Amino acid sequence: MADELICACRKRRAGGFDLDASLRIGLFESPVSVLFGPSGAGKTTLMRLLAGLEEPDSGAIRFRGETWYDSARGLCLPPQRRRAGFLFQDYALFPHLTVAANVAYAARPEKARAAMETFGIADLAARRPRELSGGQQQRVALARALAAEPALLLLDEPLSALDAPARARMRQDLRHMLRDSGVPSVVVTHDRVEALALGDRMAVMLDGRVAQEGPVQEVFRRPAGAAVAEAVGMENVIPAAVAAREAGLATVRVGQAQLQALDTEREPRWACIRAEDIAVARHAPEGSSVRNLLAGRVQSVALEGALARVELDCGFPVVAAITAQSAADMNLRPGDAVFAAVKATAIHLTA
Repeated sequence: MADELICACRKRRAGGFDLDASLRIGLFESPVSVLFGPSGAGKTTLMRLLAGLEEPDSGAIRFRGETWYDSARGLCLPPQRRRAGFLFQDYALFPHLTVAANVAYAARPEKARAAMETFGIADLAARRPRELSGGQQQRVALARALAAEPALLLLDEPLSALDAPARARMRQDLRHMLRDSGVPSVVVTHDRVEALALGDRMAVMLDGRVAQEGPVQEVFRRPAGAAVAEAVGMENVIPAAVAAREAGLATVRVGQAQLQALDTEREPRWACIRAEDIAVARHAPEGSSVRNLLAGRVQSVALEGALARVELDCGFPVVAAITAQSAADMNLRPGDAVFAAVKATAIHLTA
C-alpha cells in the first residue's frame, strides 16, 4: 500500500475561480506538509476537497491506497469515512462545553485523557473556551482533533487567530506536537516564517495551481520561476540572460553588470538572490573568494528588528539584509558608495 496522499482534481467556483490542483505527498518522508501561497490561491479550497467538506467537479483523491474520490467511478467518501481531522482557523471549539468535553467529543475516553496530558491542558479541563487564551484554545483544538485518531490531520492557518508574540511562541511548539503525534499533517499558511518553521515539504499554490513542490528549504532557495520566487519572498528577482558558460558556471548579464552563478544548463530568464546572501561593505574586500562584487549606492536603510534592510542601486535594484549592528557600524546613509558581494552558489537561475 503506497504511503502517499495523491490528489488531482478540479473545482470551479461560481465567481469564476478555477482550481486545478495536482499534488503528491509522501507521508512517511514528509510528516508535515505545507500548502503555501497568497490569499485566494486556492489553498483552503483544496483542503476542503481533501477533507470531503466539498466535492470536486472531476479528478481523483487517494490516501494510502484508499480511494476517497474518483469522478470516473462516481465515488465520493463522506468526511467521517476519510477520518481526516480538520483544524479550522478559529478552532471551532464548542463554547458551551468544557475543555474536557471538547477533547472527548468523538474520542475514546482513554484517548481524550492521553491527548490532554500530551498537550498540557489537563489542568484546564473544567474551563470553557471563553476562559482560555488563544494559545490554550489552539492546544485544545489540536488535542480534540488528534484524540479522534485521524488518519490525516488538516490545519487551515492554525496560527492566524493568535497575536504576533503568541504566534512566535507557538511555532516551534506546534512543530513538535505535529511531529510527535505520528499523524501525517497538511498545514495551510501564507506566512513564510510559519512554512519554514512547520513544514518538511511544501507545495506552492498560485492561481489555483500547484506551481512547485519539494522540501521546504529547497523551494525557498530554488524557486521554479519568477512567480514562485515572488510568492516565497525572494527579495531580488532580476532579469538575466546567459553570456557564457564554462566549468559548471554561467556568466549572466544583469542590467549593465555580469554575474557568475552555478550553471543550470537551461536558458534562464531570472537571477534570484536572497537578501541575506548579499554582503555590504564600504570597501572592496581584499583576498575574498566571492566571485561577484558590485559597486553601488545606498538608496535606503530600514531597521527590521535585529536586521537592517538595505536597498542599493547597482545599475539595477538590489536588496540586502545585514545585521542592524553592521549597518550602524558602517553608518550607512542614502547616497553612500558601497560594494555588494554575493557568492556564485547563492544565485539561483530560473526560467
